[in-house]
Amino acid sequence: MSLSKFKQQEMDTSSGNVMELRPIQNVSRAKIDAAALYERRKSRKSDEPKVHMISRWKPIDDLSLLTAMDRVNDLKVAHRVCKFSCLFSLKEVHQRWQALLFSPMDSQTAMSAIENLHPETAAAVRARTILSPEEEQLIMTIKSTEDPTLQQFQELIDQNAAIFLRERTAHHLHLYWQDLCKYMLLPDQVIPAAELAPYLQSFSEAEAQAFHVNVNEPIDEALEAELELQNRRNKRSIRLLENEISRMSVLVDSGRGPRELDNNTIACLCGHRVRFLMQHPEINFGRDGKEGSDWQVDVNLALEGPAEKVSRLQGTIKLRNDGLIFIANAGKREIFVQGKPLLTGHKTRLEDNMLVEICGLTFTFIINPDAIAAVRKQYVKTSEPLKEFARAK
Repeated sequence: MSLSKFKQQEMDTSSGNVMELRPIQNVSRAKIDAAALYERRKSRKSDEPKVHMISRWKPIDDLSLLTAMDRVNDLKVAHRVCKFSCLFSLKEVHQRWQALLFSPMDSQTAMSAIENLHPETAAAVRARTILSPEEEQLIMTIKSTEDPTLQQFQELIDQNAAIFLRERTAHHLHLYWQDLCKYMLLPDQVIPAAELAPYLQSFSEAEAQAFHVNVNEPIDEALEAELELQNRRNKRSIRLLENEISRMSVLVDSGRGPRELDNNTIACLCGHRVRFLMQHPEINFGRDGKEGSDWQVDVNLALEGPAEKVSRLQGTIKLRNDGLIFIANAGKREIFVQGKPLLTGHKTRLEDNMLVEICGLTFTFIINPDAIAAVRKQYVKTSEPLKEFARAK
């Protein structure tokens, strides 16, 4: 496809921007003209498309743009209807069009790439391009009252071969004519006048009318009984949940800092997203079962992050009567405490601010010193009588 026609049109439209050459009368005028020429060249260089933008354009994109401009000669329409390989903006389409017109290197490269396209690919791109106004006028000559056949459209293409692209088919024209007929765009079609809209009430009138409407409907006894039964079921579920909360050994919290522990909390397993509060002398941790399964653990590590590698019962954390806390590994994979591996079946002591890593999930173990001191105090009270009894014996 030759670009000479488009180049000539661009030169005609931009001829008003060409600087008129006049005889230089003095040196100052020559300096002004030289400065203006320099600024004009600088602005032209800034308008040239970037290399990274040009590299996004494929040969089928250039062929679509050239074919569409040959049909409608309107960049906005071409940008709206062309199906490019990338989502180009209108500015990028304009820059590419300028490069194809005024850059010999880009123009030659694009034309060479288009010529190397497979004939079927190039024909498919040209076949789906937008129809020109002349092509639309010829299609509109067929009235909406007729029932045209493919043979009639083929004859229309043969009689006007100079106007239609050679890739146009009778089937494509038939579909386009059906769309024109569907949306009442044919010249012989007349859109019927819209009927007068009924009177629309204002909000105040509708509100006043609603107040006078009798909304007392007969009571459905079966529905009322079903609603009452469902209400009792909901209340029972709420009571069960309330009773279960008091028996929960671990709470999941994300609102306060790691050091803000209440008197009921023995320790805290703090992660990046949530923290698990230990409120019972012994808890287990791992991964809950799938939906519908009865298997549940006190600390569900899936709330912190990906827990596919965590065992259903990964381990336990236990507070002894003397105030020492131990962690035991009951899962298939090892647990790292302060960077040291804890193998399956083994246990180790946990101290304040220790780092615990479980299958890629990292936690900080925080101990509540007040709760531990209370446990040790109670242990001392209970152990002293036993010691006295042992001495007396």
